[in-house]
Amino acid sequence: MVEKYSAVKRIPSFDVDMSGTLRPTSFLNFAQEAANIHADYIGVGYDSMHVTRKAWVLSKMHVIFHRLPKWREHINIQSWHKGANGYQFFRDFVVFDTEGKEKLISATTSWLVIDIDSRRLSKYPELAGDAEKCITEDVIAEPAPKVVMPKDAEPQLILSHAVNYSDLDMNAHVNNVKYTEWAMNVIELDVVNTRPVKELVINFNNEVKAGDVVELYRHREDAEDGTIVYIIEGRVEGKTSFVEKLIF
Repeated sequence: MVEKYSAVKRIPSFDVDMSGTLRPTSFLNFAQEAANIHADYIGVGYDSMHVTRKAWVLSKMHVIFHRLPKWREHINIQSWHKGANGYQFFRDFVVFDTEGKEKLISATTSWLVIDIDSRRLSKYPELAGDAEKCITEDVIAEPAPKVVMPKDAEPQLILSHAVNYSDLDMNAHVNNVKYTEWAMNVIELDVVNTRPVKELVINFNNEVKAGDVVELYRHREDAEDGTIVYIIEGRVEGKTSFVEKLIF
């Protein structure tokens, strides 16, 4: 049976925010690299996929932050492929303290395979039907849910961002972590400075490329339990590129 990805990391200074805690986007970078390494291990990594002109794209993600680790803290991050349904492939992540006693972060992701040349969805039966590469263990049982801007919302246009060099990855489109970075940047500083992120759900709806201008819309809801919920939507020429829910 295939083994999980597992690695111990020390939280460096450049991955924490003003409070000295791990940025949510830094975890997303850790998760992205864990997925890359483990995909290589099970034979479906970048090089193997590129031979057949296919590539992985992240479709949805749901992350629960039980506690954000601090600067210099050591963590153990684990990840594994846990199966497929139609065009969707599922991968989970979990972060513990190094003693394995405290669960810090839980996450589940849904991935799609695209044809690099046509940019269309592609099936990948080689992995979908290979039970030996799958670990059927849930960190979060349900797949990442759909997120939409509420129908009765009147979201504010906060920022227009022109896609630039630092936004792009090897697939020549905006890297998935950048969307959450943009979303965090349009939330009021008095919120992000004083409240930890408890949960995020993001849907990637349409590819964003160099030269695009992304309009970032923000909707805020103050819940009765004291939490603050944001829905951030990015649009390119009126078309939704991503929608993200952030709970503080």
